[in-house]
Parts: sequence; C-alpha cells; structure tokens
Amino acid sequence: MDPADSTAERSTSTRLPPGDFGVVLATLRARRGWSVREFARRANVSEGQICNLESGLRNPTPAVATACDAALGTGGELVELAGAGRCGARPEGVVEAGPVVTGYERVLLELKDIGRSTGPRFVTASMKSISRTLTDAGPHAVGEQRAEIWLLASRFAEYAGWMAQEAGNPAEALRWTNLAVRWGAHGGDETVAAYALVRKAFIAQHRGDTCAAIGFADQAAGHPAANPVIRAHAARRAAQGHARRGDAEACQEALERFRSHAVEAIGDRTPHWGPRIENGNPRLIEASCMLSLRRFELAADLFAAEHRQAVPADSNSQARFSVRQATALAGAGHLDDACQIVEATLPVIKCIDSATVRAELGRFVEQARTRRASPGQLALIDASAALSIG
Repeated sequence: MDPADSTAERSTSTRLPPGDFGVVLATLRARRGWSVREFARRANVSEGQICNLESGLRNPTPAVATACDAALGTGGELVELAGAGRCGARPEGVVEAGPVVTGYERVLLELKDIGRSTGPRFVTASMKSISRTLTDAGPHAVGEQRAEIWLLASRFAEYAGWMAQEAGNPAEALRWTNLAVRWGAHGGDETVAAYALVRKAFIAQHRGDTCAAIGFADQAAGHPAANPVIRAHAARRAAQGHARRGDAEACQEALERFRSHAVEAIGDRTPHWGPRIENGNPRLIEASCMLSLRRFELAADLFAAEHRQAVPADSNSQARFSVRQATALAGAGHLDDACQIVEATLPVIKCIDSATVRAELGRFVEQARTRRASPGQLALIDASAALSIG
C-alpha cells in the first residue's frame, strides 16, 4: 500500500458519512476516486457485488462487510453498520429508492466540490461507476421512485459530461450529455433536453465554432421546456459567442437577456440543471465579453472591481477569471501586472488540470506575446504556453 492510501484510510476511520451501508460505501469510494473495478480489486470482492450493495439490491454478508471495511480502513465501523441493519432489499429485487436517491444526492454534491477544486481526475471514475449503479437500479424501482432514480442518473451524466470537457474530450462530453437527455426523459423531465443545448453551445465555443455555439444557445432559449434558469444560461453563452465574433450590439442584447432571466430565476426552487444562476456574476460575465471584444481597458477595470468585491469560491472559477483578468491587462499594455497574476495562478492551474482553464491560459499567451517583455516575463510566458497545451 502506498503512503497516500494509508493516510486516506486513517482519515476516514473516525466517523462515517451519513447513510445506509450502500450509500456510505459509495461515498467513501468516491472520496478516494476509485472506480468499482478498483475498489473490487482492493476488497477482493466482485464488481457485481459492489454494484448490488451500492444500489440497495443486496445486503452485505459479514464477510463482504469485513472485506470492504479492511479495504477502506474504517476500523470496524462498516462491519458495525452492516450488523446494525439497513433498509433491506425489497422482495423480488425491487429497489427502495428513497435511501439510494438521498444518499447519492449527497455524493454528487461532494463530487462536484472535489471537481471544482481538483478537476476531473479525482471524480471521473466515481461519476461513471455511480451512473452505472443508478441505471442498473432504475429498472428495479417502481412508480415515482423509478423516476427519481433516472433523474438522479441524468444529473450524474450531465456532470460527467462537464468533467469530460474539462479533461479535454469533447466527444465524450457530448456522449454523456446525450445520455443525460435520455435518462432525464426516462424520469419524465424534458428540461434536461433544453439544458443539454446550453452544454453543446459551450462545447462548440470551446472548440472555436462560434456560429454553432450561438445556434445552440438560441435553440436552448427557444426550447419549449426551457425555464428562466436555462434561458439565462443560454443568453450567457450567446453573449460570449457574439463577443467572440466581434458583434458588440448583439452581445449587449444577450447580456441584457441574461440579467433579466437571472433576476426572474432567483427564488425559483424547482430543480435546476447546470450551475446555480446566482453564482454567475453578471459583471464578471460582462468583463469576459469585453475581453473577447478586445476592449481591454474596460475589461481589466471590470475584472479588478469585481475581484475586490467578491472572489469566486472554487479554484476552477478563480483560476479562469484571474487568467482572463491577466489577458485583459496584457492587452491594455500592463504586462507587469498581468504576469504577476499569472505567476500566482499557475500552481492552481497545474493542480486542477482543466482544459477550459488551459484554453484561457493560451489566450493570455497569445496576447502577452504581442508585448515587449523582460527575460523573466518571457520565461513566464513560455511556461504558460507549455502548460496551456497540457
């Protein structure tokens, strides 16, 4: 066992996360970034047994509980949890969805927190295996509970698509996004189909197809199932697409739509697809659009004002907007300030390993190389260029 595994196991031996045996098992596995296959290997238990335990189709035998406890280093707590009983598997293999949905909703929140701070590498395996567990469990649930499981599977698929994009794999991102649409339909929710168009707009924007990005954003806004949240996300993508095409008037119109829909969405407690709209700072979004329109001084001022008032909470957003601020400063001729920001941000970018952040770093390099730089600045720009291509 390597030292990192040993440290991780000791850290979980004091207190288990909430939930029944299957949910706790999935949560602990997800925190380590282990796939079902990897965990099954470590516990010397079959992959099928792990999936059945996590989905609630089977109860753990004492031997399996002991093997899982040893692999996770929980000091007997998993064995005790198994002995204390859990919501048992229902007759004829029917899943009791309540504990499954509640537990995996917590797991999804944990994985999103990890993904925002570290990028896709520590969450992708867990997202895939839990999606498999949920889709295996879906057909065994009944009535509204079946719909709840399929909707949760759809949410996992949507986030797996985002992580695939962060890993620089747009084809895989589209595959997961399409799965999210299909599984959402199984759960009776058509809004995921509308939000999937927003995701496709972002994927197109990331690969440089601005025309397609605007087209997908407009389709999302006009989708019959689009709600104010989805229309706000669509307007944001449209604004950034128009900015990259240099159409300032269309960009401003889209920004106005974004602000209007965002206000309309606040207080709406229905389930939402994508990031919470209140986390999309309108001034930072406007600053990003001004950057794409090459209005560098205005963009730099907007970024500076917003960073003084409210810094984004997660590492990915912090790095993305910091690099955009640096790009604006470089474009405005303030290369010293730009390089200071990038120098402070490079360690974070190395840690989170995000394709979208690396793309932003590439834009900084492109802009910085138009300016006269000192030897130290040239070294920083070269290091940034190397990191931007992975």
